[in-house]
Amino acid sequence: MKENRCYNGLRTVILGMLVLVSATTVFAQNRGSAPGITIDPVSIKAPDPTERFPDIEIEQKLNAPIPLDLTLTNSHGEKVKLADYFNQDKPVILSLVYFECPMICTAVLNGLMQAIDAGMLELEIGKDYEVVTISIDPDETPALALEKKSNYISKMRREGVAEGWHWLVGSQDDIEDLAQAVGFRYYYDPASDQYAHAAGIMILTPDAKVSSYMFGVEYLPRNLKMALVDAGQGNIGSAVDRLVLLCFAYDPASGGYGFYILGALRLLCMALVLALLAFWGVNYQVSKRSRASDAAVSESGGADTGTVE
Repeated sequence: MKENRCYNGLRTVILGMLVLVSATTVFAQNRGSAPGITIDPVSIKAPDPTERFPDIEIEQKLNAPIPLDLTLTNSHGEKVKLADYFNQDKPVILSLVYFECPMICTAVLNGLMQAIDAGMLELEIGKDYEVVTISIDPDETPALALEKKSNYISKMRREGVAEGWHWLVGSQDDIEDLAQAVGFRYYYDPASDQYAHAAGIMILTPDAKVSSYMFGVEYLPRNLKMALVDAGQGNIGSAVDRLVLLCFAYDPASGGYGFYILGALRLLCMALVLALLAFWGVNYQVSKRSRASDAAVSESGGADTGTVE
């Protein structure tokens, strides 16, 4: 009876997972589509994501020089040179995002904010290092940069943030030159007016060379401190394993790439179902052997009892 209850419970879980997989599939296929319209997720509005995604990454160009002659505009509308933030015997954290990004850019900036606000084990922004955040969207304005900067500074406790965290915009040519120098590959999709790019930050030496990269959206203060100390001494790190998080997921209705996030969920659900089936199979075999063993012992005991006079 106990085994039947276990089997029934496991069967219920498996059926629930199958329903979730099916529902996710239906949702992904019909999201945003009109009745009677079949959407080809590869051909509508945007290029084939399987062709675009391999080019959207952060290529590690360690020891590569940064073009310091680029002209940018700060959050106060003033023209500046990228060189203004170097040659001060301080390392620089560089983040390339865009301020109206609806997805992972905010997570990158939040992760950076949390690491900075933690003090990174006594390192002080503006005193020991600088942070430069540059929009990859040439249409974004200094006013938008100031709004974004003010929003983040208002949430932070560390002193020196306003002076040490620089928010800049620039022309398309200057942005592309910088992105190419640090290996930051991205793609603009005009249909959705969004940028596809990976998540991460670059740690630069005081003489404007790439020292190391940190990928993802969370940056442990201790690790970031070590990277900054190494960069401050002019050391160049080694290539690390990349956790590439795409800030753009193809959605057939809107021209984005959200469809592939749902695909990943479906694969995860199916993996869980297979794991549960494997678990049930192993337990079934163990139970079967156990019952056979108990039956053999019982028969043996009965036969022995029958021979006693």
